[in-house]
Parts: sequence; C-alpha cells; structure tokens
Amino acid sequence: MTFLRLGILLAALATAGTLSACTIEEPVAEGPFMPLYGGIETRLLDGDLVQFGVAMRGARDAGDVEQYAQCAAAQYALIRGYGFARHLRTNTYEEGGLWRGDAVYTISATLPPGLRTIDAEVTALACAESGIPMV
Repeated sequence: MTFLRLGILLAALATAGTLSACTIEEPVAEGPFMPLYGGIETRLLDGDLVQFGVAMRGARDAGDVEQYAQCAAAQYALIRGYGFARHLRTNTYEEGGLWRGDAVYTISATLPPGLRTIDAEVTALACAESGIPMV
C-alpha cells in the first residue's frame, strides 16, 4: 500500500469517526417517575368477564396505564376468591396529561388458557411493592 493510499484511508476513517460521534444522542434527563393514580372503576360484564376503567396522571406511556389496570384485575380476582386472570384487551388514550385505560379481563380459579394470563397473588404482591393502588 502506498503512503498516498494509506493517508487517504486514515483520513476517511477519521472523518467517519467524527461523523458517527455527531450522530450519537445523549439521553435526556427526566425527573423521577411520580404518577398520580386517579381511581379504578370496576364493572362485572358477565360472570367471569370484568371491565376496569383506570385514570392516572404522570404516566410515562400506555404501559404504565396497562400495568395499573392489571393491578386492579389481580386484586379484584383475589377479592372474588379467584387466583388467576387473563387479559383480553386494554385501550388507552391520553388527553391533556390525563391517561385513561379501559381493560377487560376474565377471572378464574384455575390457570386459564392463553398467553396473557396472570397469577393474581404474585401480581398483587408486585403491585403493592411498586406502590400501585388496587381495587
């Protein structure tokens, strides 16, 4: 390799390193997660089918709202003497900083079929440890 080619290669590598350094974004520092839970509305739809309406401020995203509804479902299942719940759907939306969720779960004494099942006792314990209010 000639010195000219070596010089061009080194210059190209240096330029590439400089350009890649310019495209790296530093994470934006955010304040601590301090949600305000606005309450839970529970509605028995049919036998083991239950709808949960939740509201909260300070959610980071829809996942926080879904977790709040899941905590409500877990505690509700335990109150009714059941050990499990299966998630059917959750709709979330945010308006003016207020997040709302509308979730539907089935509750059962035995582990229901499906992929989105929860052990009510384990989930309720995790919710309590995380400070998420329940029914």
